[in-house]
Amino acid sequence: MNSVQQVGVLNGNIDRLIEGNITSPLGFFAGGLFCGIKRKRLDLAWIYSEVPATAAAVYTSNLFQAPPLKVTQDSLKSGGKIQGVIVNSGNANACTGEEGLQNALRMRGMFAEQIDVPEQLIAVSSTGIIGEQLPMEKIEKGILNITDCYQQNNADEFEQAILTTDTFTKHACIKLEISGKVVTIGGAAKGSGMIHPKMGTMLAFITTDACVQPDALHQALKNVTNETFNMITVDGDTSTNDMVLILANGKVENMELTPQHPEWNVFEQSLNLVCQSLAKQIAKDGEGATKLIEVQVEGAESDQDAKKVAKAIVGSNLVKTAIYGEDPNWGRIVAAIGYSGVELNTSQVNVSLGAIKLLENGIPYPFSEKEATNYLQQNETIQIFVDLSAASGNAVAWGCDLTYDYVKINASYRT
Repeated sequence: MNSVQQVGVLNGNIDRLIEGNITSPLGFFAGGLFCGIKRKRLDLAWIYSEVPATAAAVYTSNLFQAPPLKVTQDSLKSGGKIQGVIVNSGNANACTGEEGLQNALRMRGMFAEQIDVPEQLIAVSSTGIIGEQLPMEKIEKGILNITDCYQQNNADEFEQAILTTDTFTKHACIKLEISGKVVTIGGAAKGSGMIHPKMGTMLAFITTDACVQPDALHQALKNVTNETFNMITVDGDTSTNDMVLILANGKVENMELTPQHPEWNVFEQSLNLVCQSLAKQIAKDGEGATKLIEVQVEGAESDQDAKKVAKAIVGSNLVKTAIYGEDPNWGRIVAAIGYSGVELNTSQVNVSLGAIKLLENGIPYPFSEKEATNYLQQNETIQIFVDLSAASGNAVAWGCDLTYDYVKINASYRT
């Protein structure tokens, strides 16, 4: 499947940026190269900011947090600034003990020396196979080959170098005007399997040239993550290495953004759009997937209840397999609503598949099976609408169908 296009809206102060990535904001550079962790594929990537950037991150809730996350957390605690990010794919450096921690620290120190910044300004990230030590000789040689971040600047190679089982690169970019200054937000992500985040996706990196107050940046990322990355699922598994990292280097020299700024909502909305695009691309690229599933729930007692219902549906293996089989089996959707853990009046529930009504006030609605099957056959994005008719809580969740190829990919992941 092809990569989802960059997103944007045309109203207000937010504009569509047709071509854009993590190097579109002023002062950011990125690249990738092959160092030998994977077979003939780029596997070492970096981001560099001309100046230290205010940084914020959210991490996996998995108790087996990988050493790279701990090193990144240590860097952020040192002052909340990041100037460089070093990422390897093909090896997660997870469940690797003290040696794994020392290797992650070595990656931080070497990259810091290579780009001539203090090591506390470096974030580290890894993704790939769990339980194997990093091939440090290969990684060290790769880092030494990062000789000029300006000349080696190539966002596409960065996006390629962070992939594992992904079938396409993932990026999004938006520009907006705040107080007369044109601000840009760019992002890149990877993720295809082991996706059921409770913080973010497997790996996502976001850059902006806006000046943002540190606490405000962290709160914005947390808010946006809960509405985007935390609302996707591929297979119900939460990785040991999940991280979303945002860097704001202030190169636009705008007035510092805080929640009290009159255009703060414009910035947060734009950040949400970038993250939503990345999240949907990850869901669409689920291992073996052929369709993106979007579930919209309204009428819940609260937004939290709506989220539970939406994620129960999009995470149901029976719903996912029915969509792969192009079978409009609405009973599976209703079953997922029923076990979501949300108290509801079943006689008020309405369900539609696209524009096709399936259930009205808890009772089957007469519909054309052929029309519903055609909808499933002819669309890559399948929308399911649920109205609980209780209050005003709403949410959207994204996932993908479950195919034979998912089993094949994961059965042979290490071979």
